[in-house]
Amino acid sequence: MLVDNQTWLIDAGHELVEKKRSEGLAGFTPRQRLIHCFWVVDYSMRNAGDLVTARELEPDWHDVARRAAEALALPVATEVFGLREGELERRYFDMFDSLCAELRAR
Repeated sequence: MLVDNQTWLIDAGHELVEKKRSEGLAGFTPRQRLIHCFWVVDYSMRNAGDLVTARELEPDWHDVARRAAEALALPVATEVFGLREGELERRYFDMFDSLCAELRAR
């Protein structure tokens, strides 16, 4: 069964939110850290249209996501999370599917 990108991210993010509640962030792999940050950004963008909520949920999401993307050598994720917040807000929805495709392929 094919799952659309938004559903995939919601499901993956929910699993990681539960893992964070029970185990904390310390046990996350770089890929899990990146997906968690991506989920936080997506939640913020879809619900508020900006990254204010992302900063409230995970104050260091930007650095964590960028470092994880670089460690995993993911070019799309590195580009997305290397953007300044204002630019990321402007381009987020245009880059969403490419970022999902890269992460889902790993």
